Amino acid sequence: FGGIIAVNRPMDVDLATAIDEIFTEVLIAPEYTEEALSLLSKKKNRRLVTVDYGKLRSSQSSPQVRAVAGGLLVQDVDNELYAPEGLQVMTKREPSAEELKGMEFAWRVAKHVKSNAIVYATHDRTLGIGAGQMSRVDSAMIAARKAEIAGLDLTGCAVASDAFFPFPDGLMEAVGAGATAAIQPGGSIRDQEVIDAADENGITMVFTGMRHFRH
Repeated sequence: FGGIIAVNRPMDVDLATAIDEIFTEVLIAPEYTEEALSLLSKKKNRRLVTVDYGKLRSSQSSPQVRAVAGGLLVQDVDNELYAPEGLQVMTKREPSAEELKGMEFAWRVAKHVKSNAIVYATHDRTLGIGAGQMSRVDSAMIAARKAEIAGLDLTGCAVASDAFFPFPDGLMEAVGAGATAAIQPGGSIRDQEVIDAADENGITMVFTGMRHFRH
């Protein structure tokens, strides 16, 4: 029933041709070539938006304001990905270069997903997203189900959790779905149990030292 597609590079005619085959209501890009603009403008109800991503990034330093009962909450924007010390491998098995890329991609996506967030991904694409659940296990199950419905194979993928796994069960749900690499903030009093579960199942896992709760 329509959707929105945003890209971070100029929209050329090849990309426009591929997008034109599906029903989209809004397209967002830094610029459009003349050929792409001509093609995409043929559908009168489609909105084409141009965004200056440079200006968009500069605005991310402004504080965020949230309304709460009795007042307002003013907080810094969540602009960082990792703690200053960077990623820390917590398991016996080190991630491969491909797994590391997959974890980094999944982590970037999870940062923008409503908590509790679980994301399955490879180095260049999202495979399944579980968002807004009270249980991290439920988010993992939903993300896997979405991948299954879309016909996407999770074997060998990375899984990202926006906050720590409080128990091994969420990680094991991801392992059962096919994940072989996990990225999470760490910080649970049961971190060692989760690390042990990863080692027992041959999973590589890294801690970021920074969580990304999005409510």
